[in-house]
Amino acid sequence: MSRPQNCVAVLPCHNEAQGIGALVGEIKRFVANVWVVDDGSVDRTAEIARRSGATVIVHPECQGKGRSLLDGWAAARKAGYEWAITLDGDGQHAPGNIPAFFRAADETGAVMVIGNRMEDPKGMPALRRGVNAWLSRRISRLVESPLPDTQCGFRLVHLPTLADLPVAADHFEIESETVFQFALRRLPVVFVPIDVIYAAETSKIRPLKDTLRWLHWYAEARRQIPHGRVPAGHPQDLEANKRTRVPCSIQAL
Repeated sequence: MSRPQNCVAVLPCHNEAQGIGALVGEIKRFVANVWVVDDGSVDRTAEIARRSGATVIVHPECQGKGRSLLDGWAAARKAGYEWAITLDGDGQHAPGNIPAFFRAADETGAVMVIGNRMEDPKGMPALRRGVNAWLSRRISRLVESPLPDTQCGFRLVHLPTLADLPVAADHFEIESETVFQFALRRLPVVFVPIDVIYAAETSKIRPLKDTLRWLHWYAEARRQIPHGRVPAGHPQDLEANKRTRVPCSIQAL
């Protein structure tokens, strides 16, 4: 079964009425089914998303990006979808990059494909670039694997595989948590270069609160490393993957 036909796009959104209609329309050029998780918006996000052809899940109150993704993934799995591709609802991810994610999964057998903004980060604000690089280094060392962009929310994920993992983060640490759980078990993950898009939107990250929450998550993640070492041996040869540049400019874990 082709991935576009067995895949749903899941978009976590909070107050994105201004751009959600156009974004849904663009995504539907590549993925027929688009689900918007409206996380307590006080504008017309849900209404406009529905008019644009999206299925909408509504949180009456804001519960966080992580909870929005978890609810979207669970609903997609229940509806029978095998794959979900996630994009942020604020337009920072270019739908035109979606076919590269499908090609990457087809060519490598990966169960998670992550967008990589760090291969050519021109246009990314310097502070975000630095923070992203620092967080990615921390998680890479934790799982003893190279992870160039652990914070990118543009991802294709195999839902049955995800359902078997203890992913429970409610907020922005959801990106770290999912890649950590996949990498810890040596499940095949690859990275694909994507366009960097930053306009005048205001980040919804709360620097102090979300940083403290991430540090708490990181401390808990470290405790999950058995005897301080990552388990050896998914059938993939990780060292070979580090040396190999596979088609579509994919960076393999």
